[in-house]
Amino acid sequence: MSQNTITHLIHDRNARGHAKMGWLDSYHTFSFGSFYDPSRMGFRSLRVINDDRIAPGAGFPTHSHRDMEILTYVLEGAVEHKDSLGTGSVIRPGDAQIMSAGTGISHSEFNPSPTEPLHLLQIWILPDREGITPRYEQKSFPLEEKRGKLRLIAAKDGRDGAVTIHQDVDLYTSVLESGDVVNYQVKSGRYAWLQ
Repeated sequence: MSQNTITHLIHDRNARGHAKMGWLDSYHTFSFGSFYDPSRMGFRSLRVINDDRIAPGAGFPTHSHRDMEILTYVLEGAVEHKDSLGTGSVIRPGDAQIMSAGTGISHSEFNPSPTEPLHLLQIWILPDREGITPRYEQKSFPLEEKRGKLRLIAAKDGRDGAVTIHQDVDLYTSVLESGDVVNYQVKSGRYAWLQ
């Protein structure tokens, strides 16, 4: 019987997949699109972390997803979201938006600004079950709740004001300055990914 003794693994940020096509400059933490690395197919239920920069007035036209929990977290600028549920919203820095694709959902995402670039993280997590009724949820997390500390923004039980995600995942964010230290104890039987 072999025993896995690896306590951590580091993926060099410069070894991420990269796609640049006019309006989109995207870095892929895990295999995505034309970037394929068999050692980077995801981490447990975490399947995608794309670091996207979208030019002013550009974006993703209507496309479909199913059986995926898709979280959008805006770092700079704003993204306009429209979906087949009738949701229309603008997601700004500090907002967390979750879209449970479930049995199927179509949506579009655009940078509504004619001059300002958009920078966001798109995070895909496999749900704990297939066939979930599609849904949309968005919440704002003020800067003071993240500065120098961890702020829960997504959780299975939606505790502490987080958006609800259909997976046993706790997703935190933080805004750190040089010299800041944040401690987090990974509980026994749990795993952690730091981006």
